[in-house]
Amino acid sequence: MPPLSSPLAAATLPPVAKSLPTEDRESYLCWQLRWQVGGTQIRQLLTESRLRTALVLGLSLFFWCGLFVLFYQGFAYLLPYVGKAGGQYHAETVRLVFHVFFASLNVMLIFSAGIIVYGGLFSSAETRFLLTQPIRPERIVLYKFQEAVAFSSWGFLLLASPMTVAYGIVAEAPWYYFALILPLVLSFVYIPCGIGALACLLLVYKLPGLRSAVLGTTACVVIALACWSIWKTMAVPQAELFGADWFHETVKRFEFTQQQWLPSSWLCNSLLEAALPWPSDTAGGVELPVVQSCLYLAVMVTNALVCHLLVVACGKRIYRAAYSSLECRARGKRQAREAIVDRVARRLCSAFPPQVQLLLVKDWRLLRRDPVQWSQFLIFFGLLGLYFLNIDRFSNPGNDVNYVTWVNMVSFLNLAVVGLILSTFTTRFIFPMVSLEGRRFWVLGLMPISRETIVWSKFAFAALGSWLPCALLVLLSDLMLQVDPLVVFVHQVTNVLLCVGLAAMAVGLGASMPNFSEPSPSKIAAGFGGTLNLVLSAVYIILIVALTALPCHFFLIAQQQRMQQSFLDAGSLKMWMVVGSGAAVLTGLLATVLPLRAGIKAFNRLDFY
Repeated sequence: MPPLSSPLAAATLPPVAKSLPTEDRESYLCWQLRWQVGGTQIRQLLTESRLRTALVLGLSLFFWCGLFVLFYQGFAYLLPYVGKAGGQYHAETVRLVFHVFFASLNVMLIFSAGIIVYGGLFSSAETRFLLTQPIRPERIVLYKFQEAVAFSSWGFLLLASPMTVAYGIVAEAPWYYFALILPLVLSFVYIPCGIGALACLLLVYKLPGLRSAVLGTTACVVIALACWSIWKTMAVPQAELFGADWFHETVKRFEFTQQQWLPSSWLCNSLLEAALPWPSDTAGGVELPVVQSCLYLAVMVTNALVCHLLVVACGKRIYRAAYSSLECRARGKRQAREAIVDRVARRLCSAFPPQVQLLLVKDWRLLRRDPVQWSQFLIFFGLLGLYFLNIDRFSNPGNDVNYVTWVNMVSFLNLAVVGLILSTFTTRFIFPMVSLEGRRFWVLGLMPISRETIVWSKFAFAALGSWLPCALLVLLSDLMLQVDPLVVFVHQVTNVLLCVGLAAMAVGLGASMPNFSEPSPSKIAAGFGGTLNLVLSAVYIILIVALTALPCHFFLIAQQQRMQQSFLDAGSLKMWMVVGSGAAVLTGLLATVLPLRAGIKAFNRLDFY
């Protein structure tokens, strides 16, 4: 048979192969498809869901403004002590904050992009259809990679933009600092997303049968490195904390985030250079800060283009082979026996009805077989546990009112942090659960189980699965801070309200706004309903913690000052503590009952085909 590049082969090709679109035409068709789909979705939101769209946009704007105020107040408090932009202490302090912040987001973007690319390229029905069409494999990879960049970068933009804008205002940065924020952020996001996409393609191509083991091992390595880093950072004498020696030691231990080969370092250096004031004397070959900032921007744009080319090259060479090796890999025989952990889970669920037991054990098996879910859970809650173990190093015990105020404030902030991290997990993993059941609802429909039971089982799985680790973390924080027993009790009640309310909102909204056409849970969570659930969860956490924290805070201060013959009346404040706790319980009940009711009604009205 002659080679395909020979004239004889070209003459014998079928008419369909001769009429393949050019690369430019192919790119135009893909972009036209994306614009049509996106435009249709936007028109549907504006015509059919105006109230929900306005609510999400309004709450997102409120969340952005809250972050902006937080960063603005933090920089405004910090800059008087470290001097203005251009000083040595200012550069050393702010540079540390920027590098640690963006280096952490750099790692998260790599994992997020890799997960989304895997779901889009190897688990999507749309990709299976595109592979049967006369389209180049590198175009499919680029098409899904661009979607991954958009889906994985929205959280980064939401967090980074208020921080950079707040710093520019406080530091009185020139106008070009604000003009460079958007191109710097966009060029930076493309680099870690490209690295995550390349890692995903190479991993599936080389190790299709061991990807679960590799992901689990990687998660364990990341946990070990993070624990070692934080432990070494905290391993300093207590007397030196917050002093000059402690500060220099902390800067030294986080120097690894300032390596010049890291993309986060290019972004931080460019932002800090652009924020410097315009030099008064520009003669004599003085290099302008904006020039140095633009050079860093050029470096990031160049590396982003290199990542783009590498993703396209890998897609051209290995994507079809990786997809075939994954789909056609040899699958061993599954033994029909119950694992020990499943047997333990089934016995723990013995108090529920038999139908709910089966659904709970089924959801538990899906969780433990997916290392993407439990590895992220272990990473975040493991780091929180390590932080709580070392939180007593920051305390200076005493019997004054300031110490009581500090302990109570930190303890409730720790509770709020646990709740916020739990809200991200309920949005990412619990909210898509009902949507994912739609693809296999024909199996559940054959069982003697009502739809209401399915929704309640999802709620029970989310609430019980999140309550135990959160309760242990909050208890560990209280024990390390040695808080009052009354505060420990209030914290545990608040933790129950948070777990139950967040689980109910995620399950209820997931059943009210399902997306049965999308197989990727990350894309479901990043959609309209997932964003709404995340914003409402944050508002609910702030409300519950405020209702329980403020009365308890003033009550403890009143108790302390009563011993010092102060004018505060602890008896009247105890009434406010009871009222606040009752209001928190009532809010938790409403946040639990209303979403579940709405979700059950919407789920019962759905038609499955």
